[in-house]
Amino acid sequence: MAFSLKVERQMDAAPEVLFQAWTKQFDRWFAAPGSVIMQGQVNTVFFFETTSPGGTDGVERRHPHYGRFIRLEQDRLVELTWVTGEGGTGGAETIVTVELVPRNSGTLLSLTHTGFYNEDSRNAHEQAWPFVLEQLDKKMTGNS
Repeated sequence: MAFSLKVERQMDAAPEVLFQAWTKQFDRWFAAPGSVIMQGQVNTVFFFETTSPGGTDGVERRHPHYGRFIRLEQDRLVELTWVTGEGGTGGAETIVTVELVPRNSGTLLSLTHTGFYNEDSRNAHEQAWPFVLEQLDKKMTGNS
């Protein structure tokens, strides 16, 4: 059985800004600077890393992210596979679908993430995505 989640957020950023963030500018809001390999086209792969402070040993932790773009509709939809290791998807090739709908002066962003192997992984992502989307909006509108 696969597990899934859905989160929504009213964003201040415009749909075209968010589309670029998801297809070409991961290092502006999520990825470690200089780690992104991404073309932002259907059937192309991507890679980037995030990092977190070290634990008791003080060593910074790397978190590689891999995937490929499945569907793109300019300024409306981004669908990609999403694979991370321990503490993330546990190696499962999950699917992230981001829908962008103009609303008020910004965008209603709906993110669906499917294909988790277990409930724990899904729950961790369900808690993380709202924070990640908040950072996305702040970084892309210059409000960080």
